[in-house]
Amino acid sequence: MGTTQIRRQPKPVHYDVEDEDAFYSTRPNTSTRRYRTAPPIPHDTLDEPIIQEGKLRQRRASMKITSTNGMEASTIMPPNTETLQRPRRFSPVAVCIGMFITIILLIGISSLLSWWQTYQDDIHYGRPRTFQMDAVVGHNDSEKNPTHFIFLNLNRHVEVIEIPGGDASHTRVYTGPVLFGDGQDLTPVTGEIRDENGHKDLIIHIQNQQIVLVNDGTSFHPQ
Repeated sequence: MGTTQIRRQPKPVHYDVEDEDAFYSTRPNTSTRRYRTAPPIPHDTLDEPIIQEGKLRQRRASMKITSTNGMEASTIMPPNTETLQRPRRFSPVAVCIGMFITIILLIGISSLLSWWQTYQDDIHYGRPRTFQMDAVVGHNDSEKNPTHFIFLNLNRHVEVIEIPGGDASHTRVYTGPVLFGDGQDLTPVTGEIRDENGHKDLIIHIQNQQIVLVNDGTSFHPQ
C-alpha cells in the first residue's frame, strides 16, 4: 500500500507598496518636449571696461535675449554713436565761402595799412610832399645863417631848392628824376648832408633809392 504525499502550497507573499499608482502612470500623448534649463551664462567679459596704456576704454554693451525654450543668449549691441563720432566732411560751398571771406579780409587789411601810411605822410610832409632842413655847406653861409634846403615832390617831379645863407637872391634849383607809377605823386622825398673826404655832399632819399649831389664849394652837381 503506497504512501500518499500531501503537497503543501506556499503561502502568498504580500509586498508593501507605498504608491501603487506610480507603476501604472503613463506618459500623456503630447508633442511638447521638456528641456532642462541650461545653467546661467557667465557675464560677458565685453561689458567690463579695459584699462590700456593709461586710458579707460569702454567695451560695447551686450544684451541678453531669452529664447522660447528658456535659454539665454548674448547679443552684441551696436556701438554708441555718442562715443564714436563720424569724421566731418566739409562742403565745397563752405570752403569757397571761407576762402572768399579770407580774401576780403586780406584786401581790407592791406587797404587799411595803405591808408594809415598815407595819413602819416600827410601829417609829416603835407601835399605836395615837402621836406625842409638847414645845414652849413660852405656856400656863403655860417652857423648863424645856414643854407636852407627844400626837397619837393611836385606831381612826380623831384626838385631840390637851395637858399645859400638864407639869401633868396642866390636861390638854386636842382632837378631830380621823374617818378612813375600809381601813387608816386605822394612819395616823400627827403635829404641829408654827408661829409665825405672833407666835402659836404647832398644826399637825396626817394623810398629805397638815394641820389648823391657832389659839393664843389659853390654848388652841387650830380656825381
